[in-house]
Amino acid sequence: MVLKRRAATLAAAAVLVLTPAVASCSDDGGDSSGRTSSSAPPAPTDRPADPAAAKAQIARNWKAFFDPKTPAAERVKLLENGDQLASVLAAFAGDKNAALTSAQVKGIAFTSPTNANVTYDLLVGGNPALPGAKGTSVLQDGTWKVSVTTLCGLVQLSGATVPGC
Repeated sequence: MVLKRRAATLAAAAVLVLTPAVASCSDDGGDSSGRTSSSAPPAPTDRPADPAAAKAQIARNWKAFFDPKTPAAERVKLLENGDQLASVLAAFAGDKNAALTSAQVKGIAFTSPTNANVTYDLLVGGNPALPGAKGTSVLQDGTWKVSVTTLCGLVQLSGATVPGC
């Protein structure tokens, strides 16, 4: 079982080589009579302005990042500091198991307007290799991205040593 899980983790790490949608809503605080209202609660400071749009973008971007059909150049754009870590992604490009790995986001909890905890299943051949895995997403340059911490955690699980992690 340990060997199978390690192989699955290696395959998952191999996959890693391999539009801003956050919309903001505003309310001018006025009612239909033109008076302003002071009874509106303050905006939460632990989530983005539009949490539903942010969650949708996080789920979409995580799916694309872990999708073996997503070109490497696009994956770089979906990874925090992706330009600096292109070599980390490229290190796994030749792995044949990469074509079998994907991710399915199960839950998203915001910790700030620019950070979220992500619970996901890492799948190999459609089967959970790392069910209920924990990662993070960060809002960088207007796009919700897979965090470097998440990528490097998966690389570390695979037992590989990769510069940049």
